[in-house]
Amino acid sequence: MFKLPDLPYDYAALEPVISQATMHLHHDKHHKRYFDVTNQIVEEQGLSGSLEDLVRGAAGKAESRKLFNNAAQAWNHTFFWVCMSGERQAPEGDLAAAIDRDLGGLEKLKTDFVAKGVGHFGSGWVWLAAKRDGTLVIVDSHDGENLLSDDGVLPLLVCDLWEHAYYLDHKNDREGFLKAWFDALPNWKFAGEQYSAAKSGGKGWQHP
Repeated sequence: MFKLPDLPYDYAALEPVISQATMHLHHDKHHKRYFDVTNQIVEEQGLSGSLEDLVRGAAGKAESRKLFNNAAQAWNHTFFWVCMSGERQAPEGDLAAAIDRDLGGLEKLKTDFVAKGVGHFGSGWVWLAAKRDGTLVIVDSHDGENLLSDDGVLPLLVCDLWEHAYYLDHKNDREGFLKAWFDALPNWKFAGEQYSAAKSGGKGWQHP
């Protein structure tokens, strides 16, 4: 059985971009519900393995769609929390060099990351990811889809595009949310660790 992890910081740590009220709703209600449903299905079907195993095993199978939707969203949200920090950071070292090389620098990355998120229709996620050769890419995914089923890329950062992630604080202004998020909240230290794992062939972050 899987347990909802605690946040890696206080509920108010991401203010003013993401309020304490939003974090309580998002973590305590939405995220918890994904774990509750996942655990119910795991118990009913006698499944085992890591959360990553469940997501990969259910991906693309119509009969496992409910399991995939909930297990993937459970994974996505925990990864999302780790991708943020209450202390403003900047990319360093090899990751900073790769951003300059592949994405035209940090400001161009911000512009393209925000544009990818704004242009995404409906609910989903926008990711900064690294191919195994170290090349950086920006990709989006719909609903609960993530990058776990693609062995050729490793996620470095993600931002949630579902309205419950930002509506209390930014109403329908997804662009404003994404710009504020990118300026203040990315955990670039974590992204750098993920980038190192991508280049070395490592697994990167695994759900606790």
